[in-house]
Amino acid sequence: MIDSDVPFPTMLLVHGAWHGSWCWDELRAALHAANWSTRTVDLPSAGQDCGMYEDAQAILDELGRIDGPVVIVAHSYGGIPVTQAAAKAPDVARIIYLAAYQLDVEESLLGFHGAPLPDEPHGLQPVPDDPLTMFYGDVPDADAREAVQRLVPQSVRSFGEPPTQAGWHTVASAYIVCEHDQALPPQHQEALATRSGEVHRLASGHSPFLSMPHELAALLAKVALVSAG
Repeated sequence: MIDSDVPFPTMLLVHGAWHGSWCWDELRAALHAANWSTRTVDLPSAGQDCGMYEDAQAILDELGRIDGPVVIVAHSYGGIPVTQAAAKAPDVARIIYLAAYQLDVEESLLGFHGAPLPDEPHGLQPVPDDPLTMFYGDVPDADAREAVQRLVPQSVRSFGEPPTQAGWHTVASAYIVCEHDQALPPQHQEALATRSGEVHRLASGHSPFLSMPHELAALLAKVALVSAG
């Protein structure tokens, strides 16, 4: 139940693979202008040989530092550790999956795509060959090139570790499909979105926090306010 003295829950923004909390800066500015409080977390699997479970623990640690109810916004790979962490966190009011992997128990990112687990699940996966097209096709050119320079290798292990708990079974969830996504195909997003209680769509590529931060902020606020009602 949301306390009447706290009109808005805090939004915890969780980035995807190869990224960092820097990717949320423009969106955070738009949300703060609308009086939303936001927090971010840097997942250790981005740049280090750490797995999905370490990422989930980092999310739980950050949740423990937030007073009051929280709406978690999970992007892309970030949906997997969020799914794991939300099952253990008492103050999560809603999960919003943004072009994200809303997986169930024992499903991994690689398994979802029908790919085999690596024989040696350690080390780092390089940044994809064409990140401009994959991640930032509709982002202004200068912003897209700056973002590419900030990408880091991603832990191989993070792509193969499955959730042991799925928070969306007990926490209300919503899904935002990015209809022009070149990283996680929209048809895959539509399949994942069937697991959420509500589905919204943006005419964007994989990174609407950079291509349309104000439109995304308005949609997130609309969805999150349901949690404060």
